[in-house]
Amino acid sequence: MGFFIETLFGGLMAGMLYALVALGFVLIFKASGVFNFAQGAMVLFAALAMARFSEWLPQWLGFSNMFLANALALIVSIAIMVVVAWLIERFALRKLVNQEPIALLMATLGIGYFMDGAGQLLFGSATYKIDVGMPKDPMMLFESTFEGGLLISKEDLYAALIAATLVAALSIFFQKTATGRALRAVADDHQAAQSIGIPLSRIWVIVWSVGGIVALVAGIIWGSKLGVQFSISQVALKALPVVILGGLTSVPGAIIGGLIIGAGEKLSEVYIGPFFGGGIENWFAYVLALGFLLVRPQGLFGDKIIDRV
Repeated sequence: MGFFIETLFGGLMAGMLYALVALGFVLIFKASGVFNFAQGAMVLFAALAMARFSEWLPQWLGFSNMFLANALALIVSIAIMVVVAWLIERFALRKLVNQEPIALLMATLGIGYFMDGAGQLLFGSATYKIDVGMPKDPMMLFESTFEGGLLISKEDLYAALIAATLVAALSIFFQKTATGRALRAVADDHQAAQSIGIPLSRIWVIVWSVGGIVALVAGIIWGSKLGVQFSISQVALKALPVVILGGLTSVPGAIIGGLIIGAGEKLSEVYIGPFFGGGIENWFAYVLALGFLLVRPQGLFGDKIIDRV
């Protein structure tokens, strides 16, 4: 029983990180009605900015305090992602208002490839380290309850708590504030939103800025665990089954979908994987997402689309 709970807990903590990345997809989709294929590139670009500025700023400013270096690098990285959001709106999205969704979709593909190249050009292509002080040693819990106790990674626990806090804050913001309501209106109909005075350009800058900050937090967490390298953009692919499962328009769905995917892949790898020779963790999420596409395409919490003819 203890081993099962340990595996489940590890899966849930990984699922919170998947939910954090998936949240970026959901936010952009809610604002533009199109799937943002640049989200993985945004995670990588933000993580590279954080890693490199935490190295450069102490050299430029002549200090050695790592806490101060990380704090300043975080502020600079947030500012960079806001500027990136403004540039995307100014030079790409503004030109595509009221165009077909496929045009916006192709724009996000182009933005993703451009950010991959720009990240390599500006920050380099090596593997970089992010050290924000999260403890990496494990801890034992409930030793008196379960034989041998439960072995929990402190780093995973801290990462999951950070992700959960950010997801909860953004969920409240987009569900309860005027900006959140304006965002939903923009996603439903660009022209109708503009006709009632909602500034489309400002809403897009806000949501892409928030998406950039979410990408930055995800990049910092994954970079701290794995190091910042170009393969980190592939982590975003794990968020695809999450948004399919939870629903492209649902912030709570991203949370539930992430937890289901995280727990499901860990448990399936441990308990089912041996019968298939292992590796089930790599494809479990995609098979589950495929099943949902066949049965419930809008996901668990997505809006059901009804076309009347």
